[in-house]
Amino acid sequence: MSRLSKAFEGGKAFIPFITCGDPDLETTESTVLEAAKNGADLIELGIPFSDPTAEGPVIQAANERALKGGVTTDKVFDLVRRLRERTDIPLVFMTYANVVYSYDAERFMAACHETGIDGLILPDLPFEEKGEFLPVCRKYGVELISLIAPTSEGRIAMIAREASGFLYIVSSLGVTGVRSEITTDLASIVKIVRENTDIPCAIGFGISRPEQAERMAAISDGAIVGSAIIKLLAEYGREAPSHVGEYVKQMKEAVSRA
Repeated sequence: MSRLSKAFEGGKAFIPFITCGDPDLETTESTVLEAAKNGADLIELGIPFSDPTAEGPVIQAANERALKGGVTTDKVFDLVRRLRERTDIPLVFMTYANVVYSYDAERFMAACHETGIDGLILPDLPFEEKGEFLPVCRKYGVELISLIAPTSEGRIAMIAREASGFLYIVSSLGVTGVRSEITTDLASIVKIVRENTDIPCAIGFGISRPEQAERMAAISDGAIVGSAIIKLLAEYGREAPSHVGEYVKQMKEAVSRA
């Protein structure tokens, strides 16, 4: 069984997102380990990119801080190597197609395999164009994780049938960021997913409070949180790991109630 499958084996999964190198890679390393210790089931690692089109202002700012600090894709792979000496938690990269292209897709996937990255999310890669990356992902055992958005409509069943790893269900239109309310009819989307695949699905975008995470986990297999965690890193800087750990603990308890 793959590490990604195991992430959903023990019940509802809590999945934090962390931008690598914000405020520095040492803090990212400590934050990942604190999140793992406090109940995270799977962690998304953001490779910084200069034009992260799916991200709201909070994560955009984190990308800018990381890039100004000198973070490169090679340095992120070095970070993963260090993490793999201390934790076996499932790890997926969330980044953009240009990052993979500029690194060279074959070289990128080989490095994912070598360092222990389990999956890859490319929010700017249309489902119909995933063939550009899918063969090389499969060659190196990296799951190419698909997203389903409220605008996917008639394509939900098709995307679900071809899914691997897990499905990322986008809760709301627009970019990432904390939302006071999530009004999309997500239950209907999840119903179509369930009818077409046994692959787990988790909901992200806009989730920040325990009650939101519990509600999202109640209709899916887990909740994904990014901006709320990045806000803690922006506020506390190098002192953030313990604060993130406490937040992850609260959110894991919330999804477990679901």
